[in-house]
Amino acid sequence: MSPIPAYLTEKVAPEHQAQLTELYHLLQALLPTATERFSYGMPAFYVDGKPVIYFAAAKHHLGLYPTASPIANFANELVAYHTSKGAIQFPYDQPLPTDLITKIVNFRVHEITD
Repeated sequence: MSPIPAYLTEKVAPEHQAQLTELYHLLQALLPTATERFSYGMPAFYVDGKPVIYFAAAKHHLGLYPTASPIANFANELVAYHTSKGAIQFPYDQPLPTDLITKIVNFRVHEITD
C-alpha cells in the first residue's frame, strides 16, 4: 500500500490525520485498480471512468461522498451519522465504520460495473 500523499494531510489537524490515513488506505485496498484523481476539489477514486467515491477532511469530520444512491440504499445503517443527498459525515470522535464504508464502496462499484 502506498503512503498517503502529503497534499491530503498538509491542511489537516495532526490529531485527525490518523483517521484520514485509515480511510485512504481502506479505499486503496477496496479499489486496487481504481484511478485516483481530484474532482470538485476533493480526492476521488474512479472505476471505468466513473467516480466511485470522493472524500475530504473537514474540521470536525471526515466527509465521504459516494453519490446519492448508496446513501439512500444504506439509510438504515447511516442513521448514526449526519447525511445529505450525496454526503456522509463521520465524526473524528468515533471509530471509522470500515465495514459500512466497505459495503458502500462495493455497492457503488457494482452500480458502475453492471
